[in-house]
Amino acid sequence: MMDLTRLTAVRLVEGYRKGEFSPVEVTRAVLERAERVQPAVNAFVRLDVDTALEQARASEARWRRGEPAGVVDGVPVTVKDILLMRGGPTLKGSKTVSAEGRWDEDAPSVARLREQGAVFLGKTTTPEFGWKGVTDSPLSGVTRNPYDLSRTAGGSSGGAAAAVAVGAGPLALGTDGGGSVRIPAAFCGVFGLKPTYGRVPLYPASAFGTLAHVGPLARDAADAALMLDVISRPDARDWSALGPVSGSFMDALGGGVRGLRVAYSASLGGQVAVQPGVGSVVRRAVEALAGLGAYVSEADPDFADPVDAFHVLWFSGAARVTQRLGARERSLLDPGLREIRGVGARVSALEYLAAVDVRMDLGRRMGAFHERYDVLVTPSVPVTAFEAGVEVPRGVRGMGYRRWTGWTPFTYPFNMTQQPAASVPVGVDGEGLPVGLQVVAARHRDDVVLRVGHALYEAGVAEGCRPVDPAAH
Repeated sequence: MMDLTRLTAVRLVEGYRKGEFSPVEVTRAVLERAERVQPAVNAFVRLDVDTALEQARASEARWRRGEPAGVVDGVPVTVKDILLMRGGPTLKGSKTVSAEGRWDEDAPSVARLREQGAVFLGKTTTPEFGWKGVTDSPLSGVTRNPYDLSRTAGGSSGGAAAAVAVGAGPLALGTDGGGSVRIPAAFCGVFGLKPTYGRVPLYPASAFGTLAHVGPLARDAADAALMLDVISRPDARDWSALGPVSGSFMDALGGGVRGLRVAYSASLGGQVAVQPGVGSVVRRAVEALAGLGAYVSEADPDFADPVDAFHVLWFSGAARVTQRLGARERSLLDPGLREIRGVGARVSALEYLAAVDVRMDLGRRMGAFHERYDVLVTPSVPVTAFEAGVEVPRGVRGMGYRRWTGWTPFTYPFNMTQQPAASVPVGVDGEGLPVGLQVVAARHRDDVVLRVGHALYEAGVAEGCRPVDPAAH
C-alpha cells in the first residue's frame, strides 16, 4: 500500500486531483504518524485532531465537486507556536504567556494557507520566544532529532523541522531571526527557506524587529516554492511587507543552474571551523553544481564576523519581548534568555545604532558581492546535530562563544542583510547525521535560491524526502 506520509505536497495535490486518495485519508495517516512519534521526538505542543479531520472532510468535498479552494487544498500543514493560529493559544514556549483569551486571529501566513484550504494539524515546539538555535523550553521540554533521539533537532523551528522529517505533514511554517529555519532544516535533513525580509508578511511584528522572517520547511524545494506562492501574498497588517510577486515561484523552478555564477565559501575565509564530515559532504554537492553547468568559483564574501553587532540587536529584542514581565514571571524564564535579556536591557541607543551601521555596511558588501556572483554557497551549519538539551555543543574546537551564535556563523549574517537563504539536505556525515548546504542570493531573488535547491533535488544530490522512523535509529 502507498505510504501517504511519504508524499510531498505537490504529489498530494496531484493525487487529490486524480482521485487516487483523499484529504481525509492523508490527514488520518499523518495524524497517526504524529501521535506515534510524538512521545519520542516531542515536535508538537498541540495536535488538533478533530479540527484537522473536519478541515480534511471539507477539503474532500471541494475536490469531489472539482472546486478546490487553492493550490494547497487538503495539504497537511503545521504551524510553529510563535505564529498566531485562531482556535487555540500561541504560548511561544513560555510559562509567562497565559493560555486564556479569545485567540481568534491568524497570522498572515496562516490566514493565506487557511484561505487556500490547507489542513492544520497543530502547533510545533519552539524555544521560549524563539530566542536560540536549539529547541527546548520551560513550557514544552526538549525536542529531539529524528535521526538520533539523543541529539537536538536544532531551532528555533525545531518542532517544525522534526515534524516534516518524520512524516507528520509535508509542509511547516517556521520563523527565522538568525537561522531558525535553516539550522533545524540542516539538522533534520529537510529543506528550509528564509525568504527575503518582507516577502512573507508577519503580524504581530516581532520584538526582534527586521531580523525576523517567516518561511517554509518542506520535503523539497518544489514544496517550499508551492508554499511560498501562498504565504507571500500581501497582508495589510504588515506595513513592512513587500508588494505582490509577479509570477509564480513554482513556475521559476525549472531553469536549472547552467551558467549560474556560484561562489563557494567553505569557511568564510577561514573564520569558521567546520567539521570535516560536514565540509566533505558540502564540497561534493558543490562539485555536483559544477557538473550541472554552474560556473563555480571558490570565493569568500568581504566581511568579518558581525556577531557582536548581531548580539546587540538580538539581545535588545530579548529585552523587548520580556519587557513587561514582573520579577516572578522573569524567574520562570529559560535561564539563558533571562541572561541575555539583562544584557539587552543595558544596551544604549548609540550602541544600538552602531550595530545598525554594521548591518548596513554588511548589506552594502553583499550587494557588491552579488554583482559578481548569483549565489553564495556555504555549509548551513559547521556541525551536525549535537546533544539535546544544551545551547552550545560541548568541546567543539574553535567555537569560542558561550551562546548559540558561536556555532551558527553561516546563518545570522544573512538575517542582518535580509537576503533569501535556504538549507538543502545534501547527505549525511559518518555518523549518519544530516548535513545542509546553504544557498544565499541577492535580496528579492528567492526564485534563484529555490531554483538551485530544486536542481540539486532533480539531480539526486539533495536528500531527505523520505520520512524518518526514530525507532529505527
